Amino acid sequence: MTMDRRSVLGLGGVLAAGLVLAPGMRLVAAPENVTEASDKRRWGMLIDTTHCDAACTACTQACRTENNVSIVGDPQRDIHWIRKVDLHDKDGRKPDRSLPVLCNHCEHPPCVHVCPTEASFIRKDGIVLVDMHRCIGCRYCMIACPYKARSLVYSKPKVPPDANTRVPIRAKGVVEKCTFCVHRIDDGGEPACVEACRKDGGGSMLFGDINDPNSEISKRIREVSTTTIRADLGLKPRVHYQGI
Repeated sequence: MTMDRRSVLGLGGVLAAGLVLAPGMRLVAAPENVTEASDKRRWGMLIDTTHCDAACTACTQACRTENNVSIVGDPQRDIHWIRKVDLHDKDGRKPDRSLPVLCNHCEHPPCVHVCPTEASFIRKDGIVLVDMHRCIGCRYCMIACPYKARSLVYSKPKVPPDANTRVPIRAKGVVEKCTFCVHRIDDGGEPACVEACRKDGGGSMLFGDINDPNSEISKRIREVSTTTIRADLGLKPRVHYQGI
């Protein structure tokens, strides 16, 4: 059986609506405790590099497991939604640091501005996402991103036997990146990398609503000296770093 793209998208609308097919049968059940995107919230992350061990990979491994992103074995085509970077001060005035780098979910994301199909977009709560049904794989967004946070899926992704069914099936020929684990946020949770860092790493990652002055992340940003990567570009990234 084959279906054209219009039919598939139409079916997706039916599924999203949770159409009742027969008494007692429903294709999609609405999840409980769903947190809808709101322009009153702005999700952000604070990473304390002073507690990030260069040998620790808790965040990167958790991201791969959660989002079914596997290593294909080709350094030129391996996809990293989050990666560890070693930072060295060329003047030797600051200690070397190791820090996770991911999509910064900027307030003014250049990836969104250059996308010709509007596949890259900003959700109401500030999370930058990619609609894989609109993406044509032109890679303009990859060139525009100053954080090297986007990757093109060159080959059909392998689906792990224990794949997480809460995330969409990844597709060949489209660009993908960190989503802040939006499916977890909408269920009232936090990104997998943050959870893993707290449980198995150094506890250096903090996530929350930076619009809420009483949130833990807002208080920390006010209390400690933080910076963002390439703040000079005026993109207003929402990933903050302490200790660099």
